[in-house]
Amino acid sequence: MTSAAPPSRGANPFPTVGVARDADGVLRYTGLARSVPELLRASVARDPGAEALAVVGGERLSYAELWDRAARVAGGLRAAGIAPGDRVAIRLPNGAEWVLAFLGSMLAGAVPVPVNTRFTEAEAAYVVEDSGAAYVFAPGDELPDGPPVEPGEDAAGGADLAAIFYTSGTTGVPKGAMQTHENLLGNAETALRVMDVPGGIGRELRTLIVVPLFHVTGCHSQLLVALQAGGTAVVDVAFDGPRMLETLRDEQITSCVAVPAIYHYILHHPAFDPAAVDHVRWVSYGGAPISPTLVGQIQKGFRRARVGNGFGQTESTSISTFLPHEWAGEHADSVGFPAPHTEVMVADPDPDSGVGELLIRGGGVCAGYWGKPRETAETFTDGWLHTGDLGRIDEHGLVYVMDRIKDMINRGGENVYSVEVENGLVGAPGVGEVAVVGVPDEMMGEKVGAVLVPLPGATLDVDAVLAHGRERLADFKVPQYVAVRDAPLPRNPNGKVLKALLRDETDWGAPRR
Repeated sequence: MTSAAPPSRGANPFPTVGVARDADGVLRYTGLARSVPELLRASVARDPGAEALAVVGGERLSYAELWDRAARVAGGLRAAGIAPGDRVAIRLPNGAEWVLAFLGSMLAGAVPVPVNTRFTEAEAAYVVEDSGAAYVFAPGDELPDGPPVEPGEDAAGGADLAAIFYTSGTTGVPKGAMQTHENLLGNAETALRVMDVPGGIGRELRTLIVVPLFHVTGCHSQLLVALQAGGTAVVDVAFDGPRMLETLRDEQITSCVAVPAIYHYILHHPAFDPAAVDHVRWVSYGGAPISPTLVGQIQKGFRRARVGNGFGQTESTSISTFLPHEWAGEHADSVGFPAPHTEVMVADPDPDSGVGELLIRGGGVCAGYWGKPRETAETFTDGWLHTGDLGRIDEHGLVYVMDRIKDMINRGGENVYSVEVENGLVGAPGVGEVAVVGVPDEMMGEKVGAVLVPLPGATLDVDAVLAHGRERLADFKVPQYVAVRDAPLPRNPNGKVLKALLRDETDWGAPRR
């Protein structure tokens, strides 16, 4: 492996009881359930009448009902000829059927393959074909139904394949991250620990899922967390601002996860009332830069909640680092400390800035890419996941993500990290979204360009935005090119900004300085 700074543990604030190194030196939880079905069965046994699933505007299922319905889906799959180890694609939107398809597949011993509902038909077909799916849960079709099937003593568990979640970057075809039962169970344990959820919380944990279940955040860091704790997963088909406010209030939600833009929307909605969300105890965010101002607004709006920032990848089964409440306000540009079963290392750090590629090792790192040995060998080395993200670790052990390697801007020999510039601009008045890219320049090679999307109803003062940036950024990092865009930033089906497309389609005009 390339030279690297030592792994970070720093002043890690998370409990590490029950975490041990295996023979290869990898941190893993001990004492986890053997599999996702075993996790669910334990919650059913503890409190069968507790509400496990509530669909916004739809049906509700107790733990006993969820188990019985999923077992009948498993029976239907077996009757359709699905054998243990077969892949089963899920092309459904958020809802009870998605959850039943996911859990029913596992009860049958099959491997669920969630498909991004935002994929084009060609992209979705690629995932189905690439995974070798023997069955497809399709919208409008009845769920398979048959005599209940439950896993036996020889059922999959531990290091066995549990699910394949496809990841797509801004280029290339989607890759299927092979996630084991240990990966999924470990992430659920991590989520409870980093959010500081008390043991035995049971019915008090009511998590609102407005992000897609085909993403690891919605499935692994919300749905499975609720099921492990014996709480309720309250699932909405998609984000709707006014409906989210009503659901937070009416469903007595205690935990929610969303991107910063969603929190900005609901906090500034006329119907938002802090008193109506005083029952919310945990608020997590991630997936995009967040300004210290917005963090403060979240803390003020959800005045009884612990807030925090999570970071991870599909390949790391969601949470790799987390910024806890006590650090959130003063270190809003950090993604926090490594999870209890995770180490983070910086490969080939720059001697001056300490920035290099972030590597991740631990019980959350997946088993590689389905059917792609070359890509697996390139990305997973000696147990370390090469994230493709540039970052650094400070003296406290806090991890900072600076940029994607391919998005770094080289301005006349000076490295400019787009995420750092985006963090410096995102809190400026009137700015809703910001993307920073390199603009070709004959003399400098590249100069810094920023595309700004105003908040709804706002009029942007570009000079004021740049002045805001100058207070927070070195002079050479302040954008020389600025474009204001009325339309949302272009994104791929996984929500990542298509920066190459944005750079090429933007009329940059003349540099501002």
